[in-house]
Amino acid sequence: MILAGGRVNELGILTFLRPKSTVPFGSLYRFIDFPLSNLMCSSIQRVGILSQYRSSSLVEHIGTGASWDMIGRHRGITILPPFKALHASDWYKGTADAVYQNMDFISSYLPEYVLVLSGDHVYNMDYNDLICFHRDMNAEVTAAFVNVPVPGCSRFGLGKIAHDDQRGGRLIDYAEKPEKPISTWASMTIYLFNYRVLIEVLEDNATAESHEFGRDIIPALIHSRRIFGYKFHGYWAYCRTIEEYWKANMDLLGSHPRIDLSRWCLRTNLDHEAIRDRGPAIIGADPERCGVISDSRFYHGVRVEGEVKRSILFPGVHVGEGAVVKDSVLFFDTQIGPGANVKRTVTDIGVSIGKDCIVGKKDGGIVTIGMHAQVPQGTTIGEGSSIHPKMIAPYFTQKRYERNSAINLDDK
Repeated sequence: MILAGGRVNELGILTFLRPKSTVPFGSLYRFIDFPLSNLMCSSIQRVGILSQYRSSSLVEHIGTGASWDMIGRHRGITILPPFKALHASDWYKGTADAVYQNMDFISSYLPEYVLVLSGDHVYNMDYNDLICFHRDMNAEVTAAFVNVPVPGCSRFGLGKIAHDDQRGGRLIDYAEKPEKPISTWASMTIYLFNYRVLIEVLEDNATAESHEFGRDIIPALIHSRRIFGYKFHGYWAYCRTIEEYWKANMDLLGSHPRIDLSRWCLRTNLDHEAIRDRGPAIIGADPERCGVISDSRFYHGVRVEGEVKRSILFPGVHVGEGAVVKDSVLFFDTQIGPGANVKRTVTDIGVSIGKDCIVGKKDGGIVTIGMHAQVPQGTTIGEGSSIHPKMIAPYFTQKRYERNSAINLDDK
């Protein structure tokens, strides 16, 4: 069961029009591709995806599930939105409630175990290792944890884990985002339940005021169930803030990238955004328009006539003659005009940056530009600023915007 319906305020304009699970990542992919590919490689092929917020992009991206080889008699992906009950219509009231509302879906398969995952983290895991640990420990519930640096660790649910095994041990204590850290082992929002135990704990929680796995379910099980913590030692990116999102994309670059996608067997839906129909990438359209690209990731449909360095380019990106793009992430069909200078910027789908614009700076906060926004030529956008989706050129009232500006439709 993949929790894929939420948005994250800290990601700002990137989740105005989509859930976090379908935010593009790494020149080709979406966040939800990571858990789906992990499931595929772990041979777990019966998947329910819990959707909620602006789910159209999620539905389009999942399609039939064929991209992850999850289509057939005994395998498949089912999108599970909130439904109208007999007497009331409610969104999911929390992560636990989302699973509880779909127990009929789970029960129809009479599984031995139920794996609950977040749909918006970047990592590569063989879930069979987690399942083997769960079985070896005779566990009823197992939660996966990753070690994080002390600064900022209180942003996570933290677990204190006994050293029963080199893979993990009994979960002794758990606190959701505590002011004082109890450990540096952060919850990955990966939970493995024995099926009967899941039914019991969700029914017990159904009448409570709060319905979150991290805040309500896991702490309540510490003294009443055999709950264990599994220690994961690979790469994991939370990507809850713009800075974290940008940094995770940059981890794809360099001579020794922290994320090696060639080893991760990552899949995506190549029909989404017509990826498979794009032409080849072109670096330099002709001898008079020489393009240069270095230490970057790009894919089909990209055209570079300027200079691109240490950046992520999605299909359809066009960097005009004399333009410079550095340390940036440009989503599908972003257009960078001739002579523009773009640094430490994330652009959403269909953004246009006009001729001779200056956007961001090499050592400032990340600039974010919303879907289908048009920055008029000659405009300067200060570092750390954000531009609202569909903010077209005539709506801009200034030629220069200072750092950390919020440029939205109210300004027109």
